[in-house]
Amino acid sequence: MKNKNEMIRILHTPEDEIILDDTGRKNGRGAYICRCTSCLESAVRSKGLERSFKMHIPPDIYEALREELARLEAE
Repeated sequence: MKNKNEMIRILHTPEDEIILDDTGRKNGRGAYICRCTSCLESAVRSKGLERSFKMHIPPDIYEALREELARLEAE
């Protein structure tokens, strides 16, 4: 287990969007992963986010999450 500060929150908003919440304070249901693309890829393969949010997540949403996570890793 990692400390919450070492992880990033993926958020399902009330507007039915799936986004990265780098502040950890936005409103909605969240799931935490570590701050590396390999953890996101693992969550995609295991359908962990779909189970957490109890909904199907389209491939284009995963691609947007990958791009945003890569941008955060570069900072």
